Amino acid sequence: MMKKRTRKVAELDDPLCCCEYVNRHGGRSHMAACCCDCEDLDEACDRWMKREPQNPDSLSRMAATVTDRLRVPWISGAKKVDLSLIPPLFLLPVFLHIAALHYLLGIVVLAALPVMVLWYYYFTHRKKGRTLFFLSLALFSLFYMYYVFLTEVVPRGDVTNLQLGVITLGVALTLAALLHTKKGPGYVKPSPADTHSTVTYHSLPPDVDPAYHNGSQHQVVIASRAGPGEQGAEPRAVAGDVTENDSSKRNWCSFCKLVRPPRAGHCRICCTCVLRLDHHCVWINSCVGQANHCSFLLTLLFFLVTSLYGISLVLRSVCPTQSLLTALLYCPDVYGQFSSALCFTCAWYSSIVTGGLLHLLVLQLINISYNVTEREARVALREKTGRSLIWGLIIDTGVYSRGFRANWSEFLTMAANVDPKALKPTDLV
Repeated sequence: MMKKRTRKVAELDDPLCCCEYVNRHGGRSHMAACCCDCEDLDEACDRWMKREPQNPDSLSRMAATVTDRLRVPWISGAKKVDLSLIPPLFLLPVFLHIAALHYLLGIVVLAALPVMVLWYYYFTHRKKGRTLFFLSLALFSLFYMYYVFLTEVVPRGDVTNLQLGVITLGVALTLAALLHTKKGPGYVKPSPADTHSTVTYHSLPPDVDPAYHNGSQHQVVIASRAGPGEQGAEPRAVAGDVTENDSSKRNWCSFCKLVRPPRAGHCRICCTCVLRLDHHCVWINSCVGQANHCSFLLTLLFFLVTSLYGISLVLRSVCPTQSLLTALLYCPDVYGQFSSALCFTCAWYSSIVTGGLLHLLVLQLINISYNVTEREARVALREKTGRSLIWGLIIDTGVYSRGFRANWSEFLTMAANVDPKALKPTDLV
């Protein structure tokens, strides 16, 4: 028995080829054997043939097997493909082409798309689960709109090389800002004085998201609730009747086992504490915090400017006789040619996306002007500790605001105060 275990460990320590991977049971598998040893599927089919009831967990085990074996070759071993990436790649072009067939179909499809996306958002948000569906939808929407612009609008001859260059530059700047945003929001890590031990693991536990680790090796830092110098010491007053121990208790994270600095928060989706946590954005599949809030705002700005300019160019091409303000609502004979109808449908789809992101941008600009994060605004509304103005559009907590100019100066310079090492998240317990 010991020889078999030793042999198995030695096999797993050998480097993987591009088509090999370690399956969910800890064994070594090959992509060519994806249809072999399908016990879960065989059991389900056998029960179905015998007309016997399925086990309660049979569907989940089959789904886990399929997702574990759906991989693509990679240098250090086959990488798993997240199934949530795939639906937008097929559904978006199909729905837009259906909407371009008739204006009634366009109304139904364009009204149903936001409803389905919002339903899926609330479904996943309620379970606090991570999904790449929204990031895939956002990126593919950007690329597909650019593809339609190149293949359907540019050949009409109504777009100059300068205008095409502006659109291309806008797409490139949007992607560059998004890549910078994805570097990380700034993660809270314990003070060296509060850390008494570090444990290094060479494989990820099942409850840890591998997207937050470069490779399989990671460290777990075990921190004390009180620093060495604070253990057994008398509590000190820090503000009014609030003592330092009381402040630490309020900022203590029971998940990460550390004391968070002011304005930091724990994200239950990412399972980590983030400096100056604003919110978890599903469209970038990451938190927005102190380190990437500025680049997140730049991503919104670049996308909105590019989208608005692209929509105007498309409408001028397919509806040359109408003004831009009325072309979206009334464009005669646009459905007479499928190419024009597809461009018009894509312009409507882009307008819906632009409207939603414009609302998000306005909220962000207001919160920054009042020096309030989205998380702090929600807490203030729930605990009734802030002023709500203009039907809840403005939430003023009055805690961190130092004036319009000072608030924006703090926002634009706060990323420089983040320790670069904190950009790599650590599993803190």
